[in-house]
Amino acid sequence: MQNESKILSTEDKAKLIYALAESGIKNIEITSFVSPKWIPQLADADQLCQMLHLPPDINTSALVPNAKGYERARSTNLSTIAVFMSATETHNKKNINRTIKESISVIAELVPLAKTDGKKVRAYLSVVFSCPYEGVVDQKSVVQLCKELIELGVDELSLGDTIGAATPNMVLSLIDKMKTIDTLNKFALHFHDTRGMALANTMAGLEAGIATFDSSIGGMGGCPYAPGAAGNLATEDLVYLLQSLDIQTSINLEKLIHCGQLAQQLLGKELPGRFLKASLAQQNKQKPAC
Repeated sequence: MQNESKILSTEDKAKLIYALAESGIKNIEITSFVSPKWIPQLADADQLCQMLHLPPDINTSALVPNAKGYERARSTNLSTIAVFMSATETHNKKNINRTIKESISVIAELVPLAKTDGKKVRAYLSVVFSCPYEGVVDQKSVVQLCKELIELGVDELSLGDTIGAATPNMVLSLIDKMKTIDTLNKFALHFHDTRGMALANTMAGLEAGIATFDSSIGGMGGCPYAPGAAGNLATEDLVYLLQSLDIQTSINLEKLIHCGQLAQQLLGKELPGRFLKASLAQQNKQKPAC
């Protein structure tokens, strides 16, 4: 939502989250406890968490940038907090106004707080393949940062292709290096579809042994500090691919299309998800003429 110009009401956000839960999705990142001054679209994080009453088998998470944000998040019923940083100094400074060393220190402070409160910790590492400011990223530095984050105790580490510049061979190469750090069930992949490679990169990740992929309904998303970055891999596109490979997800694709349609209505715009577009076009074609 941070990349959308329209600010949705708390009630509309809850409506979309409930629809996602109804589709069978079990892991939903619902908001971010960043400063409302910087991201006004997510200023209602506290109210949204209090409003939601989801089934206990659904894992809810939210981004937490620092100790102040965690103090807001700790009193909620969130299952997981998500910490984040970048693999390059320039993007890290642009995105969260810190050096990489400072970000590691903040995460080192947050992880034990969350664990004490019974919450899991997910870490996002952005621009692991290419940075809009520094170009192609050295994989050795990515591996070192991943080691440090896992040593701090994060439960899952999501590797982000923030500007959508990765290719399957780059994905295979990086995942091969991740095997030297920990078991692959510790890692997730987070693709943006800027160059239309998100699904191809997902296939490479699947072949390499990754089982967790981030996505967004209708392909929403982007990054205000990554010029030119398109939205995330669309959830419907991902589920359609997985079903074609006979990989079970428990997600109802028809209900997922309803979620995408609802998101479009709430935002007042067409979303880029390809399967969503094709499905809605087919529905419209089948409607009888008046």
